[in-house]
Amino acid sequence: MKKVGPQELKKLRTQMPVFDVRTPAEYHKGHIPGAINLPLFSNEERAVIGTLYKQQGKETAVEKGLELVGPKLSALVAKAKAEAIDKRVALHCWRGGMRSSSVAWLFETAGLEATVLEGGYKAYRRMVLDSFENQKFRFVVLGGRTGSGKTMILHALRHLDQQVVDLEGLANHRGSAFGAIGQQPQPTTEHFENKLHDALSQLNPRQITWIENESRSIGRVYLPTGFWKQKIHAPLINIEIPSDERIKILLDMYDIAGKKEALREAFVRIRKRLGGQHVKAALEALDRDDLAAAARIALRYYDKTYQYGLETSQASRILHLRFDRFDPTAIARNLIQAAKTLPG
Repeated sequence: MKKVGPQELKKLRTQMPVFDVRTPAEYHKGHIPGAINLPLFSNEERAVIGTLYKQQGKETAVEKGLELVGPKLSALVAKAKAEAIDKRVALHCWRGGMRSSSVAWLFETAGLEATVLEGGYKAYRRMVLDSFENQKFRFVVLGGRTGSGKTMILHALRHLDQQVVDLEGLANHRGSAFGAIGQQPQPTTEHFENKLHDALSQLNPRQITWIENESRSIGRVYLPTGFWKQKIHAPLINIEIPSDERIKILLDMYDIAGKKEALREAFVRIRKRLGGQHVKAALEALDRDDLAAAARIALRYYDKTYQYGLETSQASRILHLRFDRFDPTAIARNLIQAAKTLPG
């Protein structure tokens, strides 16, 4: 079997499938983007083997492992052959130890060419975390009050061949108390870091990369420290959109119809920050289907919060651009021109 490091494995992902032979629970916590979970043991089986190892030693644990995995061997091979490209596969476990070595031997015995990640997922994670501390990017941060359509503008920038990292898209969250509405479940912070690293590794660090002006937390995930430090000191372009336009954007973006209960819960969660009377008014507006009125109440709080963040910003430079109407492509073109005035 061939052994490769994390960087080389990233290059091989387009040439062959990468199998993660850890348990479903380990895989869910965080995995290499694009890797296929092909667990050697279930969560429960792994717990049993771990207990035996601690209480009775390695030999007993290995014997139990062989007993549990025996009936699965043909299914593991069938899955690998179905996914293999030119009879080649890659795989890894946690530390590049017994699980990956055993499965690689099985696959090669069955006629496949197996490549194993040396050091396993643990080595991959070390590479990911080191990259946030050591890799420098030319970030330009796109700021604007809630409802300014920043995500749509980022997509327009991407269509204009700009480098973009959509942090909210990676996090499955729009970054406010209402941000989970209509979204898929969030990844763990660990897996978010993996996805962020993967997105950044596909970019040219010498060219401008656009990111949104997020707080350290996006819902329940957190930006890694090294990335955060670069983000808060990067130049910021703050866009200003009329309030009525922002209300329209919010109503369209959140696809609010049919989500009144989720909205009610979100308003209740920010009761202390918004104030009891404002929350009461917002809930009454929802009851009478006046969604625009409810949105305006929410913006009172978020506008104050954003203004405070703007005033205390550590950005190396702040540019302000005002627009009379929301046109993502036109705004994106203006942003590109404005970015040319920033120091390189």
